[in-house]
Amino acid sequence: MSPEETPRVLTDLDDRIARAAPGEGGALWRLAESGRQLDANLVRLPPGASVGEHAENDLDVLLLVVAGDGEMEDGSGGRRALAPKALVWLPRTSRRALRAGPEGLVYLTVHRRRPGMTVGVRPPSAEHAAPGGGSGGEVCDEGGEGPCMLDRVCPACGRLNERVGSGVCERCGEPLPSPEAA
Repeated sequence: MSPEETPRVLTDLDDRIARAAPGEGGALWRLAESGRQLDANLVRLPPGASVGEHAENDLDVLLLVVAGDGEMEDGSGGRRALAPKALVWLPRTSRRALRAGPEGLVYLTVHRRRPGMTVGVRPPSAEHAAPGGGSGGEVCDEGGEGPCMLDRVCPACGRLNERVGSGVCERCGEPLPSPEAA
C-alpha cells in the first residue's frame, strides 16, 4: 500500500480555525492530496459577510457547518438557519446564497473533484474536411481540473466576486488573494 492509499488524519479543523487571524475570511484549509477523487475546503465568512447567490452546475456539494452561525437562502427565496453540525446537501444546479451571523460562519464543503478539462482539436466541418474523409484531428484527454474560484473570495467580507482577475473585492475594495495563493 503506497502512502497515498494509507488512511490518515489530514488536519484538525478546530486547530485550523484557532490558528487563523481574527476576522480572517476565505479558505482556511483545502484538501490537496495528489491522486484524490474529492475536493474539500474549510471556509470562514467573517460576521455579516456573504456569498452571493450562485449554483454549481456540475457537482453535488455537501456543506457541514463547523462553527458560528448564519443562514442559507435557496433560489426560491426560502431561508434556513445554519448552526454547528448542520449538514446541508446542495444538489447540482441548485441556487443558494450564504450569509454569516454575528459570530461569523465556518463551514466545510466536500464534493467530487472536478473532471479534467478536455484539450483537443475540433473536427472540421464538412466543407473543411481533410482529404480522404479523415477528421484531421484527434481528441486528447489531457488538462487539469476546472478552475478554482478561491482567488475570487474576498478574505475580508467573504464575497465571491463575479469578475475574474479584478484584484480587489467588488463589495469592500480589499485586495483579493493571488491565484497562486488560492
